[in-house]
Amino acid sequence: MELLVTRAKLPGREGLFRIAADEGVFAAIRPEGKEEPQEPLLRPDCFRTVIDAEERLLLPPYVESHIHLEAVLTAGDPRWNESGTLFEGIQIWSERQPYLTKADVKERALTVLKSLAAQGVLHVRTHADICDPKLTALEALLELRDEVRSWVNVQVVAFPQQGICSYPNGIGLLEEALNMGADAAGAIPHYEWTREDGVESLHILFRLAQKYDKPIDVHCDEIDDGQSRFVETLAALALRTGLGDRVTASHTTAMHSYDNAYAAKLMRLLRVSGINIVANPLVNVHLQGRFDTYPKRRGLTRIKELLQAGVNVSLGTDCISDPWYPFGTGNMLHVANMALHLGHMTARSEIPLGLKMVTENGAKTLGLGGGYGIAEGRPASFIIVDGADPWELIGRMPVTRHVVHKGRPIATTHPARTELHIESAAGLMT
Repeated sequence: MELLVTRAKLPGREGLFRIAADEGVFAAIRPEGKEEPQEPLLRPDCFRTVIDAEERLLLPPYVESHIHLEAVLTAGDPRWNESGTLFEGIQIWSERQPYLTKADVKERALTVLKSLAAQGVLHVRTHADICDPKLTALEALLELRDEVRSWVNVQVVAFPQQGICSYPNGIGLLEEALNMGADAAGAIPHYEWTREDGVESLHILFRLAQKYDKPIDVHCDEIDDGQSRFVETLAALALRTGLGDRVTASHTTAMHSYDNAYAAKLMRLLRVSGINIVANPLVNVHLQGRFDTYPKRRGLTRIKELLQAGVNVSLGTDCISDPWYPFGTGNMLHVANMALHLGHMTARSEIPLGLKMVTENGAKTLGLGGGYGIAEGRPASFIIVDGADPWELIGRMPVTRHVVHKGRPIATTHPARTELHIESAAGLMT
């Protein structure tokens, strides 16, 4: 048989477990006993590969809900974003975009995908800028998506970075992108020339998404302007069309600046519409509030209140060393840690939500359904992390020791070992 994991901890369950995988799916999940089991599904000598989890936590893979793979590793090319604003980042990217080639995009994106997979990220939703008559980035990412399918699941969103109504032939480019095989349709209503254009762009988006039967993921209200309220239009359209949880609003940072009376009304609409919200805490706290003196707004959507209202919230890295953000490693625990800090979610009961937002909530955003999770009959994709519980993971951000994709180990990390040699009154300490 294929793979056996022994002495694993499972989140929310007491004791240790023995987990068997065969033909790419979980075949058995059983509590560890004191004696060697006789059942063939649980005996090590019946398996090609055996991993001793050493009482570490076994989880479903991390989910990267929002990243821009076509732009990764381009920070400083052709110039640096000195203002640190979203708008200068968009301008710099428009200067870099004419020099894109498929080889360039695929090489950089593949480098980052490998790094993500090594850290336990096996589901990735990336946005591909389609404000380019040649659609170079989209074509490159669609090719790469198919080439890496054996070890990572990539969804590509057709994303009109400069607008649907405000960019020449924006509607035609979006439809062409969906025809080419983009997995989801996007928009950026707050960047359109007028509010009317922004609303119209969402109506166009829904018509095309329904025509091609695609989910929707919108860069929505990524601005400090408290009057930017396109998320209500997005949610209303999701409700009226019945697309519901196939619709995602990414960023929604203007929500940080809404008055509380409006925000309370909005929460009800978001909940009944069923849409997902994606927050990108590392990049949003970096980009937003740039026009403030003091006090400075944090510029993060209302994660805590959204979760309390019953809205599905997941997290993304957004950027890794590109015109918008000069840092980034793709470590989803770092993203979760920052979300909890900025969202004032450090109560004992709230900390596990950080882990949930980069695992099961992300899976819901990406529509993974029964293709995700630790359960018999589901794909045997999982990670083993160097920690015992969600609090340790979020607080210490340990490495991912083992990464398994459909029963096949694809990455193993051996952490550095530190030896201390300290002189003290009691003698040498090591």
